[in-house]
Amino acid sequence: MRVLVVNAGSSSLKHAIVEVPGGRVTDAGTERWDPDGDARRHGEALREALDGAAAGPVDAVGHRVVHGGTRFTGPAVIDASVRAGIEALVPLAPLHQRAALEGIDAVDAALPGVPQVACFDTAFHHTLDPAAVTYPVPAAWREAHGLRRFGFHGLNVEWCAGQARERLGDEGARRLVVCHLGSGCSVTAVRDGRSVDTTMGFTPLEGVPMGTRSGSIDPAVVLWLARAGMPLDEIDDGLNHRSGLLGVSGRSADLRDVLEAMDAGDADAALAFAIHVRGIAAAVAAMASSLGGMDALVFSGGAGEHAPRLRDAICARLPFLGVDAAGPTPVLVVPAGEEQVIARQTAALLG
Repeated sequence: MRVLVVNAGSSSLKHAIVEVPGGRVTDAGTERWDPDGDARRHGEALREALDGAAAGPVDAVGHRVVHGGTRFTGPAVIDASVRAGIEALVPLAPLHQRAALEGIDAVDAALPGVPQVACFDTAFHHTLDPAAVTYPVPAAWREAHGLRRFGFHGLNVEWCAGQARERLGDEGARRLVVCHLGSGCSVTAVRDGRSVDTTMGFTPLEGVPMGTRSGSIDPAVVLWLARAGMPLDEIDDGLNHRSGLLGVSGRSADLRDVLEAMDAGDADAALAFAIHVRGIAAAVAAMASSLGGMDALVFSGGAGEHAPRLRDAICARLPFLGVDAAGPTPVLVVPAGEEQVIARQTAALLG
């Protein structure tokens, strides 16, 4: 089966054609994605991508969808009901969820009749331990508003866990801590291929410091700002788009820019990097605690793969977990592979 994998972001559309079984990628590309633009333009971009594919038409389309809520604990064939379910979750991940919907609609226009499947980043985390899922807030709040930890980056964490098993064997990869580090960052505890704890929560804002997201902070900060008269939309924007590396460095959300400024003697950039490293290393230790130990540490995502200084700085804080030059705990770098997982899930669901 030839599966077109679509990853629609807030400002880009990534796609790849993956052959299942085998996993051979026969075509891949990226187009700019404008959430406010005409969806027909994106349908045309997909048609052009398919026209340039070497081996003919596709049999199915698999989409990465960030938030599946409590309803979607596995891939789902997209129909009107599933699309409505994805749309209902827009408030919890607005940029990502809207982009996925536009990708679905663009494919529907470009490839009428070709089955589409939604694959959810949250689905891998439906095995989280109850203590990890449940927020310690009043039960009435949890029940009335569906408050719980969902977790994200699950498609790539699933891929990383599989790659770790291939490299280390089942016993060597029983207890994994997977760091997905990019513009968004999360750290996940995986036991025997199943997610048991993770840093992101009800939304992708919780957890470690990120490129523009604050990660976890004292919730009283939000109350303080709101009582001081700051509009909620401004608080939301600040925590999601003006915090993290960008907010502390005052320069950029790109780790490469922050490192360059730090090397030039910029104290704010050095502080941003230190906060980033501290948060991720602390999360690794927390996830190892959830697992009762750690058999391997895995880095993935743009920064996780391509920033050795970040990896080295994190590992330098973790010798007590056996993570150092002479330590017994392997450290793996795994290139992100969401497209392979999406293609496999799509093919399996369609039979």
